[in-house]
Amino acid sequence: MRVSENLSKNGIGVKVSDFSLKDLSEENISFLRSKWIEYGLIVFSELPLSHEEFKKFALSFGNFGDDPFISSLPEHPNIAEIKRSAEEKASPFGGTWHSDWSFMKNPPSATLLHSKIIPPVGGNTLFANTEKAFAALPEEMKNKLRSLKVIHSAKVPYADDGFYALEKEKRAMKILPSKEANATFSHPMIKIHPETKKECLFINPVYTLNIENLSQDESQELLWNLYEHMTQDEFVFEHTWDENMLIMWDNRTVMHHATGGYDGHERLLHRITLAAV
Repeated sequence: MRVSENLSKNGIGVKVSDFSLKDLSEENISFLRSKWIEYGLIVFSELPLSHEEFKKFALSFGNFGDDPFISSLPEHPNIAEIKRSAEEKASPFGGTWHSDWSFMKNPPSATLLHSKIIPPVGGNTLFANTEKAFAALPEEMKNKLRSLKVIHSAKVPYADDGFYALEKEKRAMKILPSKEANATFSHPMIKIHPETKKECLFINPVYTLNIENLSQDESQELLWNLYEHMTQDEFVFEHTWDENMLIMWDNRTVMHHATGGYDGHERLLHRITLAAV
């Protein structure tokens, strides 16, 4: 097992090569977990995995989380398929900056993606480190944000009258809109990472509806100014996929964004989320 800490110029992410499941000793799991938490995401290259092996790897780092509103493999309810057919015209799934399931009371600690079929062009994934973004803000702004709470909900994409329910283009991936997506949950705008104790911005354009006790105009202006700040190049890593890659990111400090650019090509990844810690 070889670890490279030079995955990006801005210190986001670490790469692991020459790794196999035989390397999942307690010592190595502890080491890899420390790197994952320190750098926000960890990339394993050239790592073919069966469904059972993928689950074994995931369970070495935590318990399975929930994946509402998207379908899973029939015999593997903890593995979701993120897929797009070559003929598909719909927008890429996850094609806006977001943190997975931030509308939950206890959002997942981690998301894992394993690549099965990768197109020859496009389909990169962008990752933004929200801890670094918060740390770079002026102290006056930090103090202001620490007192704010924000409302999160899945209603915009997943409600029975939301984006996916109303879109006209067909998808290879099965999405499950529901009236349950209309539920809301309030989170502090600035969350304390439970393991590092560092502060992170916990907002995103998909699931954050508004800031409590601010007018809609004030709320949206502040949120979009922060989104623009959070997604500057200095906080972002762009990942280029190959087949049999595994990425695990810290959902508490990292937003992500799927990109397109591969019309006419199939793309398939398998996904597992890990429960909150």
